[in-house]
Amino acid sequence: MTASGTPSAEGEEPVVRPARPSGLLDVLGVASVVLDAQGRIVLWSPQAAELFGYSAQEALGRHAARLMVHERHLDLVVGLFSEVLRTGRGWAGAFPVRHKDGSTRLVEFRNMRLLDDRGEAYALGLAADQSTVRRLERDVALSERIVSQSPIGLAVLDNRLRYVSVNPALERINGIPAEEHMGRTIPEMLPEVDAETLESAARRVLETGQPLVDLSTVGRTPADPDEDHAWSISLYRLEDASGTVLGVTVSVVDITEQYRAGVEAEAARRRLALIADASARIGTTLELERTARELAEVAVPELADVAAVDLLEAVVEGRRSNLGPAEPAVIRALAVRADRAADALEAADPPGQIARYGPERLVTLCVRTGRPVLVARVRDEDLPRIARSPEAAVLLGLAGVHSYLAVPLIARGEVLGALDLKRTRNPEPFSADDVLLAGELASRAAVQIDNARWYQNARDAALTLQRSLLPRHPSVTGGLQVASRYQPAGATVEVGGDWFDVIPLERDRTALVVGDVMGSGITAAATMGRLRTATKALASLDLDPARLLEHLDRITEGLEHSIATCLYAVHDPHMRRCRIANAGHLPPARIPVGRPPELLELPTGVPLGVGGIPFSTTTVHLAPGDQLVFYTDGLVETRRDSLDERLATLLTLLGGPARPLEELCDLLLRTLHQPDNHDDVALLVARAQALP
Repeated sequence: MTASGTPSAEGEEPVVRPARPSGLLDVLGVASVVLDAQGRIVLWSPQAAELFGYSAQEALGRHAARLMVHERHLDLVVGLFSEVLRTGRGWAGAFPVRHKDGSTRLVEFRNMRLLDDRGEAYALGLAADQSTVRRLERDVALSERIVSQSPIGLAVLDNRLRYVSVNPALERINGIPAEEHMGRTIPEMLPEVDAETLESAARRVLETGQPLVDLSTVGRTPADPDEDHAWSISLYRLEDASGTVLGVTVSVVDITEQYRAGVEAEAARRRLALIADASARIGTTLELERTARELAEVAVPELADVAAVDLLEAVVEGRRSNLGPAEPAVIRALAVRADRAADALEAADPPGQIARYGPERLVTLCVRTGRPVLVARVRDEDLPRIARSPEAAVLLGLAGVHSYLAVPLIARGEVLGALDLKRTRNPEPFSADDVLLAGELASRAAVQIDNARWYQNARDAALTLQRSLLPRHPSVTGGLQVASRYQPAGATVEVGGDWFDVIPLERDRTALVVGDVMGSGITAAATMGRLRTATKALASLDLDPARLLEHLDRITEGLEHSIATCLYAVHDPHMRRCRIANAGHLPPARIPVGRPPELLELPTGVPLGVGGIPFSTTTVHLAPGDQLVFYTDGLVETRRDSLDERLATLLTLLGGPARPLEELCDLLLRTLHQPDNHDDVALLVARAQALP
């Protein structure tokens, strides 16, 4: 024992320092009384004066039995006193004692014989009020019963934060007997819990006296070494009645069920947030590759560390695919996304690449059956069934792929492909909840992917149709040198009905046509083709431009719901002039040699298909070297700028240094056609030449 009453650890030197008094004796108020052999009081403590009511002056020298005992008990007390002095055996018990105020009180006594250096015998009496003793006994018994039977784990740490008491509940929580705790610290006993934080918190409570309530921690104990548990821990400084710090009391409540419920609720919240995010982010356009890329970006890193979106090649081409049991899957990779997994990214099929997966591969099984394929814990022998090649299997092993999940992309009852997911950095394997979440993402994305692939197929068909209807004219015809461009709108917008034409006529003349059918898609492209064919047929009749537009107007009226704008011009190199008629189209630009460019002032007219309003023809001088620029509105119209500003920009570009017509076309498209302008462009540039 140290001088302070604390047991010293084995091997340590005792620490000698003044010990603080315990408050327990003060609570009991133990009185000390010494009697000589004749029963007279020779020593009287202050506690005796408080307990019996007599001061030391009143008590010393008087016979104790006659002072404090009722006459009817006098013989009994004298007998007990004589027995103690004669035999040396102590006596203990409760006895009624007369107080100075005349009342009688039950007092708990401990009597024993004392001998001085001369062999004289004395009797020492230690006394305390029985009600106080009984109250403390009840408190101690209650505390012991509460501690021992409490379902809450309880422990007491001394001033050095070593266990000095552990109740049975904490034994069960820690899975360690109480005796093994004694004298050890929290980190020594529970290394797989955040013990350093707990010990630091206990030290603060010990130093400040400020309780710490409901500190949560998660870890594992020998009671259940394979599963994480959660506990709520409260710490209080322990002091006795006099304020002496005895240590720290620790209470531990197992909140694993609440913790797991919270984890599950948080996981559910995150799943809902991920689904909401997917709804907002997937399918922002009708571009197939972008839609697949959006799905991969949503899945990483919230659901997987590596995600790939693969479509069956037959599906991409617009055909249905029904794989037989021994049939390989021909798959086109559309998107790959990885979160700090370079090896796994290298092992994946690059976007756009077509790969052939054998029937034994897991992705083939997924698209053949239309069901998820889960390998919760990937072993080395599983990697060849996941990877596209033996080399890729090695890379997946290096990347640390430990869990794999493939879910089918199904839309309108057809399996389109698969969402391929892998985990490398996330230590948890894919769970049943992850399968449901991945399936929900795949289901939502599959509809968008299906829309995008059908739209892309339709758009490709319309674009092919439109390009097939556009002319392949010579660079020089009659007295004109000609260059042209057709620029379709962005990949997510349907093709339009813009067209141009260069039609050689008799006597070295050339007809120039630029038009724009309102609307988009195959219908607009087909209408454009019919108008172009009609224009070419009418041009051969050598009609005045205004008369030709009148015929086109009647033809357009016969096409249901069709309206188009059109510029028709006939260039005569012999007369050095160009006769032009306009049906609601933007004015062409002329670049005279040696003079600034200008927009031709023509009667605008009404679009084709409106009907009932005549057109007019304007004659424009065109000398050798002069240029004409015909264009559709997709070149100059934007949502941000006014049309006048854009036309002024066009003239500024045309007023630059002279350049070949092909370069001029490229300059105009590159500078004027904005990426956000969802309209196609037809551009036709002609330069007059002198005839031989």
